[in-house]
Amino acid sequence: MAARRYQESSIRVLKGLEPVRERPGMYTRTADPTHIIAEAIDNAADEALAGVATRIDVTVHADHSVTVEDDGRGIPVGLHPVEKIPTVELVFTRLHAGGKFDKRDGEGAYAFSGGLHGVGVSVTNALSRRLEVEVKRDGKLQRIAFADGDVAEPLRTVGSVGPKVTGTKVRAYPDPRYFDAPDVSLAELERLLRAKAVLLPGVTVTLYVEKGKEVRAQTWSYPDGLRGYLTELAGSAEPVAPIFAGEAYLGKPKDGDTFAEGEGAAWAIGWYEDGGGAGESYVNLIPTAAGGTHEAGMRAALFEAVKSFVDHHGLLPRGARLQTEDVSARTHFVLSARILDPQFQGQVKEKLASRDALKLVALTIKDPLEVWLNANVEVGKRIAELAIAQAQLRMKSAQKIEKRKGSGVAVLPGKLTDCESEDVSRREVFLVEGDSAGGSAKLARDKQYQAILPLRGKVLNTFEVDRDRLFANNEIHDIAVAIGVDPHESPAAANLKNLRYGRIIIMADADVDGSHIKVLLLTLFFRHFPGLIANGHIQVAHPPLFRIDVPPAGKRPARKLYALDDDELATIEDRLAKEGVKSASWSVGRFKGLGEMNPEQLWETTMNPETRRVAAVRVAAGEVDDTHQVFARLMGKTEAAARREWMERDGNAVAVDV
Repeated sequence: MAARRYQESSIRVLKGLEPVRERPGMYTRTADPTHIIAEAIDNAADEALAGVATRIDVTVHADHSVTVEDDGRGIPVGLHPVEKIPTVELVFTRLHAGGKFDKRDGEGAYAFSGGLHGVGVSVTNALSRRLEVEVKRDGKLQRIAFADGDVAEPLRTVGSVGPKVTGTKVRAYPDPRYFDAPDVSLAELERLLRAKAVLLPGVTVTLYVEKGKEVRAQTWSYPDGLRGYLTELAGSAEPVAPIFAGEAYLGKPKDGDTFAEGEGAAWAIGWYEDGGGAGESYVNLIPTAAGGTHEAGMRAALFEAVKSFVDHHGLLPRGARLQTEDVSARTHFVLSARILDPQFQGQVKEKLASRDALKLVALTIKDPLEVWLNANVEVGKRIAELAIAQAQLRMKSAQKIEKRKGSGVAVLPGKLTDCESEDVSRREVFLVEGDSAGGSAKLARDKQYQAILPLRGKVLNTFEVDRDRLFANNEIHDIAVAIGVDPHESPAAANLKNLRYGRIIIMADADVDGSHIKVLLLTLFFRHFPGLIANGHIQVAHPPLFRIDVPPAGKRPARKLYALDDDELATIEDRLAKEGVKSASWSVGRFKGLGEMNPEQLWETTMNPETRRVAAVRVAAGEVDDTHQVFARLMGKTEAAARREWMERDGNAVAVDV
């Protein structure tokens, strides 16, 4: 077949909303249109969060369209000073346009909102065959309509309203071409709106559903706030102690403070005999179904406060040891965090990734809980008994696992700094490049379940080494003894009954040498320990390459950000510019290696399970042979010619840090 011509006209630039329509799954969930409607609801909720709206009405029409209406300030309709088009048109037709970027004093529309992705309702418009917007503002009722993302009816005045009447009404007709199912999920919509009512005191939230000529209406109101909502979520289950509920938000920051004024959280937490550690969490009213760092901060606060109470009253039996999950395993909770600049994983915003949120929520909840426990000692003892019972159950289960292990144990390598926990599923060992990084890792680790094995230099290239000669290399010998697994031919031949760690994490510098060490270790595991890869035990840590020190700006105090690589650094710098931070006022430092990080930085960026970036190593089904060929080309001693050919052919596609 003749090769296609590759020339200047072959390069296509996606403009406006085209990227969304080309790859909708990158911007929203495509199972049904619920999430694009949620974007419009979130905008109305942001008005309520800002204290300028008291009503949110959502109508699901019989023709599959959905209307979202609020009595907020109304989207501005005047010409944008830079783009020279009506601002309401800009909001619905441009990605990364909105009133949530500039959070400096008084210059942004919102101090707190559901993130800075900046795509929001423009995605709603892009994936709707028609979208109509009515704005009540400045005594006028104005209307604009879009079709397939483009303006179909320009902005015009269609009526008048009272001088104090304001608000926005958006009616979207989702395009079924982009979704697996054409209708919104009423169950999910009800959960979302009910949660908005809980989290927005004084705001009335109503859902109308048209069924033929009938309209079913449901209004939510929670005078008891999060406490009442948690009681509803728990159903008939009775807590072993009164529900612990409260809220705390920070005042004006002092010099050196990490967090901004107004940041904090509201919460309701109950302990139940049959609790499962489950609940609902939100960030600036955005539901985070997959949890994230704010939930991790809540669990850390619960653990620290309950452990302090247990220690103070001498309640812990001999031989028992509390861990974080023991305290939170029997809870139901509702958590609502308020964060100035939340960072989410992905546009659907289901998981919070902001590292500072862990410290913020832990700081917010821990002290009030300690005060509450010590003011209600009998209540505290009931909660402590529940946590201790959970710890004893966990330890008993771990002992059963230990009994199945063989009695003969090889002498562990002397440079291995082992962990204390006997629960293999929680234990993890870091294979760390060099003694310097190993020293920092030992100081940074959680000694309960994290072990450190420093490696001196680069391990042997084992791709063509016979299995019976592996242990001639001291580093490989130490790795095998430390993890408790012998080399094997195939996943089926692996004997993992003596496996000592649930996760074996490769942690090397974020540079060329570090990448080489990762490849050498991955070669070892792929060729001689494939069972570990097949069962998900091998993982690779991704430490940051850059640290960005950002000076104070308006309400935002000084902060430290981390970037994995040049692309992420550019993204962060672009975001800082959009936030209004003065250009080049921040400083960028490049880590020369893991050993250059202090223990706190290493823990926060690379070792803390709640904030680190760690990728599991997997070989896709049916691709073992292809993967073997790639390793052969890269690591085979007789493949120099093939490597040269590959580099000459595809070398320009490889990003190399020299």
